Amino acid sequence: MAAIRGAQLGLRVAVFERERVGGLCLNWGCIPSKALLKNADVVNLVRDSSRWGISLSEPSFDLGVAIDRSRKVVEQLVGGVESLLRDNGVETVTGSASLTGKNTVVCDGKTYEAENIIIATGASTRMIPGVVPDGKVVMTSREALLVRTPPPRAVVIGAGPVGVEFAHVWASYGSNVTLVELLDELVPLEDPDIGKLLKRSFTARGMTCKTSTKVEGVSVEGKVARVTVSAGGEPEAIEADLVLVAVGFVPHTSGLNIETVGIATERGYITIDERMQTKVRGIYAIGDVTGKLPLAHVAQAQGVIAAEAIAGRKTPVLDYVQMPRATFCQPHVGSIGYTEKQAKDAGFEVKVGRFPLSALGKAVAIGETEGFIKVVADVLTGQVLGIHMVGHDINDLLGEATMVALLEATTVELGFAVHAHPSLPEALKEAALAADGEAIHIARRKSTRARAAQGVATR
Repeated sequence: MAAIRGAQLGLRVAVFERERVGGLCLNWGCIPSKALLKNADVVNLVRDSSRWGISLSEPSFDLGVAIDRSRKVVEQLVGGVESLLRDNGVETVTGSASLTGKNTVVCDGKTYEAENIIIATGASTRMIPGVVPDGKVVMTSREALLVRTPPPRAVVIGAGPVGVEFAHVWASYGSNVTLVELLDELVPLEDPDIGKLLKRSFTARGMTCKTSTKVEGVSVEGKVARVTVSAGGEPEAIEADLVLVAVGFVPHTSGLNIETVGIATERGYITIDERMQTKVRGIYAIGDVTGKLPLAHVAQAQGVIAAEAIAGRKTPVLDYVQMPRATFCQPHVGSIGYTEKQAKDAGFEVKVGRFPLSALGKAVAIGETEGFIKVVADVLTGQVLGIHMVGHDINDLLGEATMVALLEATTVELGFAVHAHPSLPEALKEAALAADGEAIHIARRKSTRARAAQGVATR
């Protein structure tokens, strides 16, 4: 994104890439995993075919075919990016690059000079001390994306987006899945209400969800792993045929020689300003290596800003709080902005509106009523501070949520907006109305304005 935008602005650009362009997201992250998640959706629809009046006798499900399809999707999109780079006159250099000065890069023994440099090296999987992946029994998400046979027993360590997505895929194909999460809820960086519902949903599907649980160690004998965990001081051993470590990422700065040019870091992440420039003038950093928010669309936005800054353009300031976040297991988890607790901790007097999908006509019609939308807003101004959603395909609503955040819309404005009926976005409208006690399709409570007029304390 940074390279293409820079070329559009008349800059001469070269990209150094040691593998394939597109980075982790396109090759070994977002794209192949979403292809697998689509297959999981189809599998679950077929399993539930009798609900729709369709009779099938003993259907079979081949995860290997899904893996093949996911790799074809990757090849198609990587090829598209390669074409875009060529069409925009961007030179692609294959190999491992490092800095030898603030204006020089060396790659495979050849030195390149540049007025400006953008570091976009991403991140690598964070490992638990003492746990070493072998790529066969204990693995990271990269190896997991090539697993062609659903493991009979899988233990997923870490219940963030990567963990719950793989848990959903393998459970859909018949695996006995155990999720182990150190913190109190699944998807622990989301609003706690979201994690609670997702845990209930996963448990109802037969998955075991062990929250507030620490992994003490992993040992492997032959083709079987033994995962030792503890909760409240009580140890337990879980046997598994596959263990996925999905506890987060660490910045990939090894071998870049950033210290030689004085680039500052904090907790290993490269420090940047609002225009993505490091402490060294002319050197910029974007994406996961900055530690701002490890999401592909955030990296893309940073890349555009860095390119425009180099080209001398005035650039906007990214608000990392008001960035959409999406997890694509089923039910989907989507959010933007402050959670209820974060808003209160930031000093806001908060009001909350919540609307269950079970009260939404479209959700009832399509048979997917699990979940809710929660709107967090400022009592004083009515501005929407956060939107938190869990439900089938609910992330389709993140586009509207993003516009609500960008335009600093209020609950009154979101509640006034007319939405097509029947549609999922109506739930956003109703949740905003609910924050003021004015939702139409759920039992009414007194509005914030009415309660304030009566001298009743608001949340």
